[in-house]
Amino acid sequence: MPETSEQDFSQQRFLEINTALQSGMFVYVRKMFQTMPAYDIALLLESSTSKSRNLLWQLVDPDLHGEILEELSEEVRKGILKSMDPEKVAAVAEGMDIDDLAEVLRTLPDAVYQEVLGSMDTQDRARVEQALSYEEDTAGGIMNTDTITLRPDVTIDVILRYLRLKGELPEATDSFYVVSRNDKFIGSVSLADLVTARPEQTIAEITDYNTVPVHVNSTDTEVATLFERYDWFSAPVLDEEGHLLGRITIDDVIDIIREDAEHSMLSMAGLDDEADTFAPVIKSTRQRSIWLGVNMITALLAVAVSSMFEGILSQMAILAVLNTLVPSMGGVAGGQTLTLVIRGMALGHIGDSNARSIFTKELAIGFLNGLIWAILVAGIVAIWKQDLLLGGIIAFAMLMNLTAAGVAGVTVPLLLKRMKIDPALAGSVILTTVTDVVGIFAFLGTATLLLS
Repeated sequence: MPETSEQDFSQQRFLEINTALQSGMFVYVRKMFQTMPAYDIALLLESSTSKSRNLLWQLVDPDLHGEILEELSEEVRKGILKSMDPEKVAAVAEGMDIDDLAEVLRTLPDAVYQEVLGSMDTQDRARVEQALSYEEDTAGGIMNTDTITLRPDVTIDVILRYLRLKGELPEATDSFYVVSRNDKFIGSVSLADLVTARPEQTIAEITDYNTVPVHVNSTDTEVATLFERYDWFSAPVLDEEGHLLGRITIDDVIDIIREDAEHSMLSMAGLDDEADTFAPVIKSTRQRSIWLGVNMITALLAVAVSSMFEGILSQMAILAVLNTLVPSMGGVAGGQTLTLVIRGMALGHIGDSNARSIFTKELAIGFLNGLIWAILVAGIVAIWKQDLLLGGIIAFAMLMNLTAAGVAGVTVPLLLKRMKIDPALAGSVILTTVTDVVGIFAFLGTATLLLS
């Protein structure tokens, strides 16, 4: 028998739960939830309609609410929190990691937000308020303040006895951070080095003084790049004066990488990466209509350019047939360059220092591709219509548009980033407008000059 993948198994379990839910077997569903990881329950909630989602949430053990909320997308989490009483939200907040709790609190109405904060003890409230003081998509916004710090002059034996008395470590602990008496960061000690060192050694003797910290105002994308570059499992977060504020762990970075990938993919289609797949029809229609309206405006610009050449189009029907070919080829070529450049910018490969190099390269590629396809298409058109001049016209337009597509594919995302506009969101629309306008103008403009 073929092996059942984890995804197939999850889908089978989801189908079983939905069938039980429709049959009114609520006790059975509640028991199934007790054996499911929080992530799978979150996935089931995101895969359900709003009506089923509310019912499923009531069947979940309240002790799991915090873990599940951490795994949900922002839109789905908002909908669930909206249906909960403030007292229940405050109860859920207990036991959540500070970074996850701060993310949840940002989505709450102000009244509920204040009530949740008021239910916390002074220390936890101070930690959450500190996390909320940083921008959401920065190292400060995603860091966790649950860390164990060490003094350099303490012996290994003392530290190990302390840890045994403590009884547990923060999740995903692979290192401890060494700080001075005023919390200035000194270095790190790996868990492996700590448990294998001689008891009489001091922390200073096994400290790694070359540990690379993360600045509290670094963007989450920069943090993800650092984790990838240095193969970190965790990293310390420091303020401007070098004080240790908290740490970032690999599980948070995986979430960042996944969210960035979803953002890039959905933004190119004009969709919100936090959009709820099963959101109400009216809400989804409104969200998508905005971007369709923007696209229509840019399409009308291309139509306006075409209308300038109504005379030549009415004289030669073949021009209307061939008019779609040049913009289409330019759009595909420009899209390739745009995707490559946006990816390079996201990975930190492309910036001001090498923008000229990538521009020159893509200009050359656009010109060579234009030359290749200009010759090929010109030959096809010339043989098809027995008209060398028509073949030459479309060859010129093809060369111009593919060259322009290469240039626009580089300059558009770089300019948008400089203007603090997301290239993934607006880049494709602007690029399509450029290739449509240049392609139509080059083809019909040249045809008007030479054939009319």
